[in-house]
Amino acid sequence: MSRIGFIGTGHIAAPMVRFLASQGHEVTVSERGADVAADLAASVGAKIASNQGVVDSCDIIFLCLRPAVWEEVTTPLTCRADQQIISVMSGPSLAELSSAVVPATDISITIPIGFLERGGCPLPAFPKSEPLANLFSPENPVIELREESQIADYFAASALLSSVLTIMKDGADWLGAQTGNPVGADTYVASLVAGFMRDVPKDGQGRILDARSALASPNTLNRAVVDAMEAADTKATIVQIMQILSERVKG
Repeated sequence: MSRIGFIGTGHIAAPMVRFLASQGHEVTVSERGADVAADLAASVGAKIASNQGVVDSCDIIFLCLRPAVWEEVTTPLTCRADQQIISVMSGPSLAELSSAVVPATDISITIPIGFLERGGCPLPAFPKSEPLANLFSPENPVIELREESQIADYFAASALLSSVLTIMKDGADWLGAQTGNPVGADTYVASLVAGFMRDVPKDGQGRILDARSALASPNTLNRAVVDAMEAADTKATIVQIMQILSERVKG
């Protein structure tokens, strides 16, 4: 059992707290995000402490703060050399984190998504994957990155969720208008995508393309959609957006 603390208690921290508590770890959360902290205390037995109290009582510290405030919150804290620090923040570089948490030097950066508590959430990690693997795998696969710049690329890729959801929403809106049943349309589209993706293997062997090719065979409705998207060069738009987001994070 590990003693794990969270500085910043919001929608990113809460699923991790619930998962770790379910694995038998002792979890302490900060007072930042009082409502969420109170709910976690009531539901999974998390302890609540001040920011420094979290640091004093824990061996592994998660930094889950907004980019605008992370430095002013973290810099006054007194860390220990033997602590592991894990950041889930999209702004701070490894060098900036190192300066803020001295004398701690065991630092990792990752990107958790809310469904982590149910498993199946990929966790890109730089520079060390061991702390995350020890805590979250095998339920959640850890992807070890070679270079720090790649964490920004993964942060950009995580935003693909919003583009997929936008396509789903637009399709559900159209179906609801066509059928006069917006509730049924929303249920159908969400279930359609979730159910299909559940059965796509997540082994990194080109399964996304395989799944699309199986659906979009010649002279099918799915092929017509793929042809239309390729004609509109939607790939170029997605690539451009991802590049902009990656550069924003790096900057």
